[in-house]
Amino acid sequence: MEYRRLGNSGLKVARICLGTMQFGWTATEEASFEVMDAYTEAGGNFIDTADVYSAWVPGNPGGVSEQIIGRWMKERGNRHLMVVATKFNGRLWPGPNGDGLSRGHVMKAVEDSLRRLQTDYIDLYQTHWPHYDTPQEETLRALDDLVKAGKVRYIGCSNEPAWRLTKAMWISDKYNLNRFISLQPPYSLVRRADFERELEAVCLDQGVGVIPYSPLQGGFLTGKYRRGQVPESARAEGLKKYFTEKNYSLIDLLDSLGAKYQASVAQMSLAWMLQRPAITSPIIGANTVEQLKDTLGSLEVHLEEEDVKAIDAASNWRE
Repeated sequence: MEYRRLGNSGLKVARICLGTMQFGWTATEEASFEVMDAYTEAGGNFIDTADVYSAWVPGNPGGVSEQIIGRWMKERGNRHLMVVATKFNGRLWPGPNGDGLSRGHVMKAVEDSLRRLQTDYIDLYQTHWPHYDTPQEETLRALDDLVKAGKVRYIGCSNEPAWRLTKAMWISDKYNLNRFISLQPPYSLVRRADFERELEAVCLDQGVGVIPYSPLQGGFLTGKYRRGQVPESARAEGLKKYFTEKNYSLIDLLDSLGAKYQASVAQMSLAWMLQRPAITSPIIGANTVEQLKDTLGSLEVHLEEEDVKAIDAASNWRE
């Protein structure tokens, strides 16, 4: 496993981050333990979750993924070896302050996450998405206090537009507050523009690590969906906008080039992303050890420059 510094910090994380939204949802606790065991056996040390996972599932109150991770770390006795990232903002209790980025919400949310994770510190504490009702300075001061108290070691953000990320950096510099060291944006070969249009340049200029989620775009970039071979399912329905001739041609190209590297479509997609200059560690979920091993295989694929250019051209959003 290769490791990289996360942003301008000294924190070193694995080149593939294990996403855990599926823990307690589509993956049982037993399966989740198996996946985390296999991930650490491969040298992985970076696990991402969120307090709200998976509150949208009937009967799931949220916080379940954090609880599973907490029990696993306690059983394995490996807390000191893991870099645990979690996120806050989602609604987990009633009332007007039950969600958001206010000081009040942050202070309760962090204590709840610490309890569920069975730890006394969070390595990377991230805002889950913007909350425009709260001044950014209020959120950053609260997070700075958590770092100074030792409850949080580093802070990051997710789903922020470029202008807010830039403003957050300015506020932190002006008031000498801890800065965001990372950004978690949606990013994939079929969804490049949202990140590359402005955020990529900001992250490179400001030394912000990038840990993109959904790099396989909900399974579209696994090669599962082909022309005339789209299964009827709720997931397929959610991916409909990606079923275009351009994207099908991209899958064909990844398939063709994959034969040269003995790599799957998913491995080729991740290999391309891993060679992007701003990317630190794509976040990948897995329900089974087999899925995880296929994902980790992307670390062995090193694309030649001409193939990177061909994939860039096939997925170019500027046309």
